[in-house]
Amino acid sequence: MRRRSVLIAVPAGLVTLAACGDDGSDSSSASGSASPSASGSSSAAPPPKIVEGPLPAITAGTKFDEKPTVAKGTGEPSDQLAVKTVIAGGGATVAENDYIQANYLGQIWDTAKVFDNSYDRGTPLLIQLAAGSIIDGWRYGLAGKKAGSRVEMAVPPTWGYGTGGNEQAGIKGTDTLVFVVDIQQTFNAKSSAKGTDVAQDNVDLPKVGTNTDGKAPTITVPKTDPPKELVANYVIEGDGPEVAAESTVLVQYKGVLWDTGKEFDSSYSRSALTSFSLQQVVPGWAQGLTGKKVGSRVLIVIPPALGYGDQPPQGSDIKKDSTLVFSVDILAKM
Repeated sequence: MRRRSVLIAVPAGLVTLAACGDDGSDSSSASGSASPSASGSSSAAPPPKIVEGPLPAITAGTKFDEKPTVAKGTGEPSDQLAVKTVIAGGGATVAENDYIQANYLGQIWDTAKVFDNSYDRGTPLLIQLAAGSIIDGWRYGLAGKKAGSRVEMAVPPTWGYGTGGNEQAGIKGTDTLVFVVDIQQTFNAKSSAKGTDVAQDNVDLPKVGTNTDGKAPTITVPKTDPPKELVANYVIEGDGPEVAAESTVLVQYKGVLWDTGKEFDSSYSRSALTSFSLQQVVPGWAQGLTGKKVGSRVLIVIPPALGYGDQPPQGSDIKKDSTLVFSVDILAKM
C-alpha cells in the first residue's frame, strides 16, 4: 500500500487521509457522455496486439488541437487495437503511469455517433495512463507516443468498456470506439516547474530551492516566529493560465514543519505526482494556489487556522497548531 498524502480534507474541519493521486480526478464529461476514464471499463485483459488499421478517415479539423470530424468506419474493425500517429509531435515521450493533458473526440465505429469530446468543453482532459484510471485502449495505444502528436485509435470492447458497454453514452457491449487524441503535454515523477526565478528577499520567510531537475527543492525555515497570516509567494513564476478556485491541479510538492523543518509529506519521496481538486484540500492550499500560474513553484506557509488547527491527521508528524510550509510546483490544471 502506498504512503498516503495528508493534504486531502473534508468539510466541517474533519480530516481524511486519501491515497495520493487516487481521488479519481479527471475532466468531467457532460451528462450522457463517456470520458475515457476507467469507470465502467472492461475487466483486466491481456495486452492487445497493436495493428495499423483499419481506421476511418479524418475528413475535417485536420490540424493538431483542432476538433476533428471523423468518417464512419467501413467494414469490420480489427479485434485488436488499431493505432495510427496522424501528426508526429516532437515533445517528451509518453510512458505508462504518466499523466497526460490532451484534447480528444470519441465516436462509435458503426454509426460515427460522437459520444464525447473535450474540444466543445474547452477543457482538455488531465488523466493518468494507469490501470484503473483510464480504459486500457488509451493506456496501451498512447504509450510511446510524443507530446504534440495526434493519435487515432480504434478500441474494441475488450480494451474499452467491455461487454457491458456504457448505456448512458449509448455505447453497446459490441461497439468498437474510435478516438482522436491530441496529446498536449505529458508529466511524470521528474516533472518540475518551468518559469522565471523570483527573488526571495524576506528574511523572515522560508527559502525554497529553484532546481528544476525533478528532485525535491530544499526548504530552509528561518529561526523566527511563523507568520500569522497565509503566505503564498512565487519562487518560480510560470507563464501558464491561472488556477481557479474550482480547478483540479497536477502538482509536485514537499511539506515541512515550521518548528523543526522536518519533512512530513512529499510527492518526490513517493515518486508519484498528485492530482486533486482545490475543493478537496485544506483551505491554505486552496487559497494559496488560487490565482497562481501553471508552470510556477509557489511557497505556501499555512497557519493552523487554515491547516489542521487542533485536529492534526492521526499518524503524521503534524501536531496541534502546527504551521506548515510547502513548496508546490503547479504542473497543469483543468
